[in-house]
Amino acid sequence: MKIFQVDSFTAEPFKGNPAGVCLLETTRPDSWMQNIAMEMNMSETAFILKEQNGFRLRWFTPATEVSLCGHATLASAHILWEQNILKPEKKATFYTKSGELAASKTGDLIELDFPARNMESASASRGLIEALNLKPKSVKKYTSQETILYLIEVESEDEVVSLNPDFLELKKQDAKGIMVTSVAKSRDLDFVSRFFAPGFGIDEDPVTGSAHCYLTPYWAKKLNKDQLKAFQASKRGGYLYCRLSGKRVYISGKAVTVFKGELKV
Repeated sequence: MKIFQVDSFTAEPFKGNPAGVCLLETTRPDSWMQNIAMEMNMSETAFILKEQNGFRLRWFTPATEVSLCGHATLASAHILWEQNILKPEKKATFYTKSGELAASKTGDLIELDFPARNMESASASRGLIEALNLKPKSVKKYTSQETILYLIEVESEDEVVSLNPDFLELKKQDAKGIMVTSVAKSRDLDFVSRFFAPGFGIDEDPVTGSAHCYLTPYWAKKLNKDQLKAFQASKRGGYLYCRLSGKRVYISGKAVTVFKGELKV
């Protein structure tokens, strides 16, 4: 079985968000995939299995399986085209825990077709605010059987960039993941964000495609526009081109393969 490391939402190696991509030849136990994800030790490792009309796709962090991951989906589509498993003009169709997802190649960009997620107004606990050490301008919350996510808007991009959360305290909170965001100060961008996910075993995710399923509807409404350019302001950083269309979010970015190998286990 072949395995790859791909940097997503960037055209430069060692930028964006690294993901593992494993091309399965047959089904494997969950425990085996979890062990491979632990061994890869990246925010997510994707496992792809060919099916009749598409590909079964699952994502694992070093700690747990997740129901949606943008950058590892982009990395998976990139590998399918790069390895000539799919022709460039063919759409990649994935069957996942979040339903059917698709990816299309448009020039040097890969466009992901994801569900739009709306959030409810909420208040954040004192513990969460103190752990993040910020002053919220607006707080939104998304709750499902699997997860609790927060979207917190702050006053400026400088606040987003300078955040230094207390991760030990953050792990004690009810939130699986927290998006902190603001309007961008650059005219070339619409908004910036960072994503903290101690509940998924990741202190900070470098570039998070799935977070933009929430961020895109939020900023589309605030800025009154359905096409937005975003920057995730982690140390590695990455650019995302987002488009809201009804109940779908289309997220585009670039990807580059860093290495490939063969699994011997």
